[in-house]
Amino acid sequence: MAKRPRTRPTAQASHEEGYLSGQILVAMPNMQDPRFAGTVICLCAHSPEGAMGIILNKPIEGMSFDELLKQLELEPVPPQRRIALCQGGPVEGGRGFVLHTKDWTSDASLPVAEDLALTASVDILKAIAGGGGPRSGILALGYAGWGPGQLEDEIQANSWLSVDPDEALLFGEGHDGKWRQAMAKLRVDPLLLSGAAGHA
Repeated sequence: MAKRPRTRPTAQASHEEGYLSGQILVAMPNMQDPRFAGTVICLCAHSPEGAMGIILNKPIEGMSFDELLKQLELEPVPPQRRIALCQGGPVEGGRGFVLHTKDWTSDASLPVAEDLALTASVDILKAIAGGGGPRSGILALGYAGWGPGQLEDEIQANSWLSVDPDEALLFGEGHDGKWRQAMAKLRVDPLLLSGAAGHA
């Protein structure tokens, strides 16, 4: 699971065409891959070429936004604004991506949904540190990736459910509760799902 797509998928394939760009993926309790057990993922791109997403509920331990700015030699430190950091996935773990509201974009931003974009340039970190930037955002190191048809196969195998995004799931601070929040949006009791025993 989470192999790097052969080519970077675009966000242009729409939800109506059967692709899930902009949707939230919720790992089923029977998820076998420990890297994805209990995860909530924003699917940033999904097309015939594959898919990529950002895990929203795995905080990075031992690093703060301030420390990241120092490592990148970005000013000002301390910043006027901060955003949360998370482990975005097992692919390219040293690369940073900011998932954010679309009230701030640059030429390097990838549209994800109507009010959501993904930016991988340091310009957005400079803007946030300086007190500007998007209204809401989360900084992810790494991402989750699927090759052509791989995510569709996993969905068919009942590894994932999808749910519409909201700002609490995308940018809220309660990482531990996001999986249950997502399940609640689906009106699903995790205890009633097969394989849920011992994972509640």
